[in-house]
Amino acid sequence: MQEKENVLRILEETKTALQTKDIGKIRSLSDQTIHTASVSQDPDNIAVAVIVYSLSKIIERGQYQKYPGWKKFYYNYLSAINEAIKSIKTNNDKHTKENLARVRREVSNLSGDLKRNIEDVFMKASINKASKIYEHGISMEQTAHLLGISVWDLANYAGQKPEISNIDLAQTESVKSRIKLAMEMFE
Repeated sequence: MQEKENVLRILEETKTALQTKDIGKIRSLSDQTIHTASVSQDPDNIAVAVIVYSLSKIIERGQYQKYPGWKKFYYNYLSAINEAIKSIKTNNDKHTKENLARVRREVSNLSGDLKRNIEDVFMKASINKASKIYEHGISMEQTAHLLGISVWDLANYAGQKPEISNIDLAQTESVKSRIKLAMEMFE
């Protein structure tokens, strides 16, 4: 894991923000890992970004707390984050990776609507974070691979974002100008 101190800080501040239900702070903490993830393409930093962002979205949607299985899921989610914090402090990278993966596995222990909803949150969080990494200049294919999503999903999401689609290189020429260019190529 690269930049352990930063990841440790992010996870500890996430715990604190959870206690005050500061969703904006949690989301901001997730964004803070994106630069490191983009530069290093470190899967652990990426996992932390997705986990923290997903948590902000899950907490934001208070109706999830009414579903059966919520309390156990939430407890296990926080337990995995606590264990990740402990393992970072003891420089146990293997245990850190296991606990970051455990957070995602906790979703598979759910059932019904809660499971479908939280799986959807994780998928959308992965796509969101992928688009932010893509904005940092990492290829779309590499970014999709790092986050385990399809290039199609990333392209679809990124193409809708004004900060990406308004870049001159991302805009296509009009049909008329493309035909003119093609005609000039054959002259």
